[in-house]
Amino acid sequence: MASREGFLTQEQRETLKVASQSVDILSSSPKSPSGFMSEHHAKSPRGGMPGINVKHVRRTHSGKLGRAKKDGAGGKGTWGKLLDTGCESPIDRNDPNYDSGEEPYQLVESTVRDPLDEYKKAVVSLIEEYFSTGDVDTASSDLRELGSNDYHPYFIKRLISIAMDRHDKEKEMASVLLSALYADVITPTSITQGFLMLLDSADDLAVDILDAVDILALFVARAVVDDILPPAFVTKAKKGFPPSTKGLLVLETAQKSYLSAPHHAELVERRWGGSTHVTVDEVKKKISDLLREYVESGDTSEACRCIRQLGVAFFHHEVVKRALILAMETRTAEPAIFKLLEEAADEGLISSSQMLKGFARLAESLDDLALDIPCAKTLFQSLVPQAVTGGWLDASFLKSLETNGEVLEKDSEKLKLYKKEAVAIIHEYFLSDDIPELIRSLEDLRAPELNPVFLKKLITLAMDRKNREREMASVLLSALHIEIFSTDDIVDGFVMLLESAEDTALDVLDASNELALFLARSVIDDVLVPLNLEEIGCRLPPNCSGSETLHEAKSLLAARHAGERLLRCWGGGTGWAVEDAKDKIVKLLEEYESGGVVSEACQCIRDLDMPFFNHEVVKKALVMAMEKKNDKLLDLLQECFSEGLITTNQMTKGFTRISDGLDDLALDIPNAKDKFKFYAEYAQEKGWLLPSFGSPSADGPFIPAATTS
Repeated sequence: MASREGFLTQEQRETLKVASQSVDILSSSPKSPSGFMSEHHAKSPRGGMPGINVKHVRRTHSGKLGRAKKDGAGGKGTWGKLLDTGCESPIDRNDPNYDSGEEPYQLVESTVRDPLDEYKKAVVSLIEEYFSTGDVDTASSDLRELGSNDYHPYFIKRLISIAMDRHDKEKEMASVLLSALYADVITPTSITQGFLMLLDSADDLAVDILDAVDILALFVARAVVDDILPPAFVTKAKKGFPPSTKGLLVLETAQKSYLSAPHHAELVERRWGGSTHVTVDEVKKKISDLLREYVESGDTSEACRCIRQLGVAFFHHEVVKRALILAMETRTAEPAIFKLLEEAADEGLISSSQMLKGFARLAESLDDLALDIPCAKTLFQSLVPQAVTGGWLDASFLKSLETNGEVLEKDSEKLKLYKKEAVAIIHEYFLSDDIPELIRSLEDLRAPELNPVFLKKLITLAMDRKNREREMASVLLSALHIEIFSTDDIVDGFVMLLESAEDTALDVLDASNELALFLARSVIDDVLVPLNLEEIGCRLPPNCSGSETLHEAKSLLAARHAGERLLRCWGGGTGWAVEDAKDKIVKLLEEYESGGVVSEACQCIRDLDMPFFNHEVVKKALVMAMEKKNDKLLDLLQECFSEGLITTNQMTKGFTRISDGLDDLALDIPNAKDKFKFYAEYAQEKGWLLPSFGSPSADGPFIPAATTS
C-alpha cells in the first residue's frame, strides 16, 4: 500500500476547505488587512496542521509589520478591536457605560465681561424701580449695596438721561434722589464728574430729546439751588467747552435763564411741580414753626412726624441749623432741641451728612449771628462737643473745627495787619495822587492773595468821601489792573463789596447807588467785561441785597450814551463824549506831528483831564506813526512817560489794543506787524512796558503776556 504520508484525512480536508473560503472572503474586502492570515498562521502550532504549505501565508506589501495596539485594537492597516465597525459610533449619553471623558473637547467662545457694563445694567433696573415706587431710602440702600463708588458718575448720568425722556414727575424725582444721595452715598466730586459727563454728551442727547438743552440746563440749575453743585460750577465748567457745543449752550442757558433770574431758587424748585409745591421761604417758615411748637409741647414723636411730612430730606440741614439757633436764642430750649436731634438721628430721619452740613452752615454764619446773639461763637463751641458725645454728630467735625480755628486765628491776625496798612496807603494816595508810589507800597506788603480786600477797602473809603476821591479810586483801579491786580482779584473784591452792601449802607446812605456806579465805571474803563457781572451775580448768596445793586449797574450800562455819562459820573474829565475826546486826541497828535512842540502836546493831553483814557493817546500815536512813517511820535510818548502823564498801565492798554487789532490794521498798513514789533521792543527798552509784556512773533501779531495767561 502506498504510504499515506503527505495525504490529508477527510476531517482535515473539510477544515482546509472552510479556511480557504474564509481567506477568499477576507481578500475580497478592500479593508482587509494583509497581515491577518500571517498572524493567524504564525500563532498556529507548528505541527497543528501538518501539510499546510507556507506559500498560503499572506503578508503585507507595505514592508511594515502590523502589530496589535493596546487594548487589542489593531495597528495601522488592521481591523481594530473586536466588534469595531470601521466608523465612529455616536456616543450615547443614555448608555449605562457612558463615560463623559470620551466626549470630544470643544472650545467654547466666551466674551470678557466689563464691570462697567454690568454696573450700568444694574443701575438701570434700580432707576426704573425707583421711578415706579418713589422710595428714596430703598434706592439709596440698593446703590450702596452695589458698591463700585468709582462708577457713581455713570449713575448720575444714567439717572438724569433717563429722567430727561420722561415726564416732569420723573425729573423731579431724579433731582430729589440726587439731593438725598449727596455726601451720604455719592461724594461731591462724583456729582461734579457726573454732570460734566452729561454736558459732554449733550450733543448726543439733543438728537433724541428735542429740548435736551433746556432740560439739562434746568437740572444744572436745580443742582445749584439744592446745594449739590457749587455756584461756581457753571463759570468754571464753561472754560472747558469750546464754542458752538451743546454743553456750553446748556451752561449759558442755566446761568442766564435760571440762576440769574429774580427769585430763581423758587422758580427752579417749582418748575417740575416740586416735591413740596412750596417755596424755599415757606419751607423755612414751616421748619421754624414746627420747632417752636415742639419746644412748647415737648412731643418728640410729633416733631419727627412733621419733619418727615415736609418731604424734603435733602433740606434737613436747615432743620439742624434752625434748631441750633433756637437753642442759642432760648437757653432753656437746649435740652429739648438736643433730644429732638438725637431722636431724629437715631431713627435715620436726619442723615449724618445732613447733620454735618447743618453744623457747618451754622459755623459759616457765626459772624452774622453774633450781631444778634453776642455769645454765639462761645455757645456754638460748647454745643459741638455735646453733640459728638451724644453720638449724633461725627467726631471728624470737631477736629476740622479745631484745625480751622487755628488757621482762621492766624489768618485773622495777618488780615488785621494788612487792613491797617492798606488804609494808610489809601489815605496817602488821596492826599498825594501818586499812583506809582501806591503801587510800590502795595507790592512791599507782599500779600497778592489779599488784593480783593484792598479793592474793598479802597472803594469803601472812597464812597465815604467826595466825588474827587471817588474819581481817584476809579482811576487807581484802572491803573492797578494788569500791573498788579488780575481780573479775578477785581471780581472777588466786588463780590465782597456786594455781600456786605447792607453793612456799608449803615455808614454810607447812598451806598447802593454809589457801588452800582463803581461797577458800571469798571466796565467802561475795561477793568471788567459785561460777562464778569454775570459771574458776580452767580456768586452772590440768595436774597442778597447786593443783587439789586448789580441789577442797577447793568441798567446804567444799558442806557443810551452810557460811556459818556459814566466817564464823568463824579466830575471826571471835561464832560466830552468819547468820540469828541478821540477827535481831540487825533488833532493834537496831528499838530505835534506837523512840527509842534513836545511840551505843548503834553499840556494838551493834560488839559483833556482823562488820565484813565490815555491808552487811546498811545494807540492813536502808534497808528499815526505807522501810517505816516514818522517815529517822531515816539518822542512824545517818551516825554509823557517821563513826566508820569501816561502810566505803564495805560501804555500797556494802548499796546494791547493795537495788538488785538493788528490783523485788521495790516490791511491798510502792509508792514504794520513789523513796525509794531519794533515799537514794542523800543517801549520795553525805554521802560514804558514791563519785560513780561510779551515777545514778538515773526509769524503773527505781538502777543502780550497778559492776554496769554
